[in-house]
Amino acid sequence: MSNYDTIVIGGGPGGYVAAIKASQLGQKTAIVEAQHMGGICLNWGCIPTKSLLRNAEVINLLKEGKTFGFSFENLKVDYSTAQKRSRQVSGRLVKGIDFLMKKNKIEVIQGWGKLNSATEVEVNGEVHTAKNIILATGSRPRQIPGMEINGTTLLSYHDALELTQVPTSMVVIGAGAIGMEFSHIFHSYGAEITMVEMLPHALPLEDVEISEEVERHFKKGGIKIKTSAKVEKVENHGDSVTVTISQNGKTESLSAEKTLISIGVSPNSNNLGLESVGVQVDSRGYISVNEQMQTNISNIYAIGDVTGKLALAHVASAQGIIAAEAIAGHSPHALQYPNMPRCTYIHPEVASVGLTEAQAREQGHEIKTGKFTFQANGKALGLAENIGFVKIVADAKYNEILGVHMVGPHVTELLAGPTGMIGLESTLEELAHTVHPHPTLSEVVMEAAHAALGQAIHG
Repeated sequence: MSNYDTIVIGGGPGGYVAAIKASQLGQKTAIVEAQHMGGICLNWGCIPTKSLLRNAEVINLLKEGKTFGFSFENLKVDYSTAQKRSRQVSGRLVKGIDFLMKKNKIEVIQGWGKLNSATEVEVNGEVHTAKNIILATGSRPRQIPGMEINGTTLLSYHDALELTQVPTSMVVIGAGAIGMEFSHIFHSYGAEITMVEMLPHALPLEDVEISEEVERHFKKGGIKIKTSAKVEKVENHGDSVTVTISQNGKTESLSAEKTLISIGVSPNSNNLGLESVGVQVDSRGYISVNEQMQTNISNIYAIGDVTGKLALAHVASAQGIIAAEAIAGHSPHALQYPNMPRCTYIHPEVASVGLTEAQAREQGHEIKTGKFTFQANGKALGLAENIGFVKIVADAKYNEILGVHMVGPHVTELLAGPTGMIGLESTLEELAHTVHPHPTLSEVVMEAAHAALGQAIHG
């Protein structure tokens, strides 16, 4: 039996960050991981998909050779090389986390961790004790009842990342970030893509104007998007799939080589011993926590996807730091989840923080908005990437910035600044008067602030 100050169960972006922070704060720390350090994000999510999206970006750039004055014949693309590179990128980062564990003197315990009591964690039959426990077990792909994922024709995002050949055709069920990113990747390599979304728009959590702009661009590129559509059944034919949907009172059958089911995630809260210890979960299985990530059992904390707050890697990491600081007796700040940055890495990219226009109105704000397009931005024109715009939502009385919504080139890299300003309750004047370097894409954010004040400079 080993004794620790803190044991973290789960080595994803929440868990390993929590472990590092706990160790930095003087706690004897161990981390339990059943598979690979880095969790879904590094191994089967954020990182490998971004590698594949870079390949897709290069392919799409090559298709625009005429714009840049070059041409070639018989272009050949090899998806298996792209897939192999994505695995190599993931592997390199996982090794980096292993190094960080050693650097911070964190013991890594390989295996499935289960609570025997509020201070005991059993792994592979061995019991380890800790004064505090952080649950960071993440999530898994949510399935449609009666349409179980089989890994061959009905795929999860994990299965999709293991493909070494692009299917000729694919139906993607769910037009959230995961579905949109895989649709963009596979379509770039020549797959015929049809997307099915139950809600009225693709990227349904984004501001409507952003969603509409993305839909227009995807459809213009040849991706079919069927919104307000319900999946009635999925038939597996061994080497193909038929997806039957209902839309506007009509039924339609969609045939494809494969179907990707990307309708969200379910928490990994089962088989952890939560019931025996009395850790409270909600009706969906998410672990309930307070602002300091503490469960109803005072020395047990939970972070990341398993809390159901916001299934994003950077949110899990931030929660991990909060939990470690709370255990160490600090008074960490509480996260404002609407003000967490959100990104979708498609073309054009989507990035947002804060309230959408609809959300702001629903909360009773009298608002003003400002928009500025990348078509009028010198850097975007130089890049030949001038699709999209920045939209700012602000309170009309005090000009406080409530939300920033972007669609366009590299906007995921532009989001950190507005996120910080919203956190500081900054105003349109403060953003507009912040001098932005020229020529940069970031100037569009400044211009949108000027536009919201009715004083657009270049618009």
